[in-house]
Amino acid sequence: MTATPPRDVTPTEGQRMVQEGALLVDVREPAEYAEIHAEGALLVPLSEFEARYSELPKDRDLVMICRSGARSARAGQYLLEHGYKDVVNLAGGTLAWAEAGLPVGGGNP
Repeated sequence: MTATPPRDVTPTEGQRMVQEGALLVDVREPAEYAEIHAEGALLVPLSEFEARYSELPKDRDLVMICRSGARSARAGQYLLEHGYKDVVNLAGGTLAWAEAGLPVGGGNP
């Protein structure tokens, strides 16, 4: 049995959810995250996701993000298959987030 993929949200909708208490979860690899990431995103790389997904709270909305939206959709579906309920995918990923002019971090400190 496969869970339905998570619902897609726009970058603006995702940011609003985060402002209202959702956790933004970036599933890219550390080097990608270091280069640029949505401000406030928690890094849980897809390569470690199966081992670490239980670190994510089940009692909080989760907004999944990657570079363009494909890996985060897979990670979100995995969470839904493992008992998580409030999971959405940020359509267009970090590229869309930055393009929308939303706050980003990254680069060398």
